[in-house]
Amino acid sequence: MELRHLRHFVALAEERSFTTAAQREHIVQSGLSTSIRALEKDVGALLFVRGTRPIRLTAEGEALIPSARRTLEAAAAARQTVQEVHGVLAGRLRIGALQSTGHTLPFANWLAEFTLAHPRVEIVVRFEAASEMIDRVVDGGLDIALAALLDDGPPGLDVVPLLTEPLMLACPADHPLAKESAVGLDQLLGERFIEAPPEWAIRAVIDGAFKAVGLQRRVAVEVNEWSLTLDLIAAGAGVALVPEGLDFALHARSAGTVQLVPLSGSQLARRVDLVLPAGHAATPAARRFAELVRSKVRPASSLLAATPPG
Repeated sequence: MELRHLRHFVALAEERSFTTAAQREHIVQSGLSTSIRALEKDVGALLFVRGTRPIRLTAEGEALIPSARRTLEAAAAARQTVQEVHGVLAGRLRIGALQSTGHTLPFANWLAEFTLAHPRVEIVVRFEAASEMIDRVVDGGLDIALAALLDDGPPGLDVVPLLTEPLMLACPADHPLAKESAVGLDQLLGERFIEAPPEWAIRAVIDGAFKAVGLQRRVAVEVNEWSLTLDLIAAGAGVALVPEGLDFALHARSAGTVQLVPLSGSQLARRVDLVLPAGHAATPAARRFAELVRSKVRPASSLLAATPPG
């Protein structure tokens, strides 16, 4: 079994397109097809369902993905170990991040500093739901992630707390609650809510808070993009509970038309953590990026103490 066959297999599994996967691997499509067939011959099973668009893995292909990724990571780590003798960091760093990461944390600054310091590292950033990112860090689909955890996460992960920020009510500027100094969850009964998808950590926090006090809310619209959420609120389509640090400067159409109001009686908060495999299970690039982030953030206790009450 050759490493290049595994690499081509993982590329096709992730891209779900022969054209895109071939471009990613810098080979022609016929070469990619030949490589996949060679791997299928080695393992004695079909790995992809032919004739589907997008490309779909068979059950055998799904079973092979975690091992294939771990094998490729181990090979990359071995090469990097040799390169580090010469002080050179190289390879690929796949980072997952929340859409709002750049609002509350200088994520772009960290990326810029890291890529300038390590020009031979290819960086790929994916914005995904928190639960999906954690799963992908565990199975090797991502090297590291800035995600919102609801607890300490699965075993085998190194979790670096970055910040905890309170949630606030976002409502149209002319909404009756916009003039309140603070609002309780019971005051939101009957409101139309613009909500994040169930797999987002912030949605789990909000669902849990309403369930804890025995209240139900009406979810009128479910979207997975903060700009659209704020636009809908500004247009009067509903209200939402959003992170305090959501930067309205990045959503010019919402500035002045959406009001943030603190919550009373419920200290709801969204945490953001840096998550990567523990110890040497993490890639050298992921460990180096984590070192950079650790050097930039204050201790978690200071962040929590500095967070205003929700």
